[in-house]
Amino acid sequence: MLENLDKYHKAIIGGDRSVLAKAITLIESTLDGDEDQSARLLTLCLPHSGNSIRVGVTGVPGVGKSTFINTLGIKLIKEGHKVAVLAVDPTSERSGGSILGDKTRMNELASEPNAFIRPSPSGGTLGGVARKTKEAIILCEAAGFDVIFVETVGVGQSETAVSKMVDFFLLLVLAGAGDELQGIKRGIMELADIIAINKADGDNLPIAKKVVADYKNALHLFPPNENGWVPYVKTCSSLTGEGLEDIWEIVREFKEKTSESGYFDKRRKEQELYWMLQTIESSLKQKFFSRPQVVQELERVKAAVSSGKMSSFEGAKCMLELV
Repeated sequence: MLENLDKYHKAIIGGDRSVLAKAITLIESTLDGDEDQSARLLTLCLPHSGNSIRVGVTGVPGVGKSTFINTLGIKLIKEGHKVAVLAVDPTSERSGGSILGDKTRMNELASEPNAFIRPSPSGGTLGGVARKTKEAIILCEAAGFDVIFVETVGVGQSETAVSKMVDFFLLLVLAGAGDELQGIKRGIMELADIIAINKADGDNLPIAKKVVADYKNALHLFPPNENGWVPYVKTCSSLTGEGLEDIWEIVREFKEKTSESGYFDKRRKEQELYWMLQTIESSLKQKFFSRPQVVQELERVKAAVSSGKMSSFEGAKCMLELV
């Protein structure tokens, strides 16, 4: 796809967004030969990466993630930052749908020359989509983007994967939408470095202030974080911009404190090792299921398991004997 990787490498570090988009398309490609080229391109860009703050943003659908990122992103660009937004959104196995409308919901940010918005691939497993997003972060950083937002589709399995690629994890929740705490999984709350009560404006403001106390009480039940950070609970309004400055100050405070303690660099190194092992696991799985002998035997074993002639564990053992 990219005939001259050195040319594309220079264009990326020069901040060319169109070439950056083509490069991300390359790393998302599953075509034969593209994997080697994307690996070479990533190696070229790696020395120019790492100089950003990576922020994960999650919350249930409708909480206002895209509007939040759009409003905060515009503010950061006005302060001199370059902002990239990447979305982790594996295609629905049932409907085949995805959330590729993110870019249309960030019209203002998308029109900024110092912004780059990239929806996730429209297919593949969560692990594969997330790994490609991790690689896209490297390319965006090489292109000079110093703030990287990674947006998830909603509260679910993608949050853990995103937490393994960002420095700071922000959970957006709504006030006045029923039992606020009930709909948030404990595991998601444990990942959060800040819980932001969004849409805290108008009639919602008194309710939002009450919800802050509820979340603070809930957080007291959790064990202390390894890095010593105590998660904040804040209110904000993506519509008016109220509270966004405070939230960004907290992000800066987090980076400063964890950098001083050494945790910031330690966590990034751990994340690199995690994604290396994930890539090995993914590649081994792909190679295993692409072997002709496995393809042929798999149908027989699946039929035996589905008919009850063989247990799922026996079926797995039978297939693994082909390794």
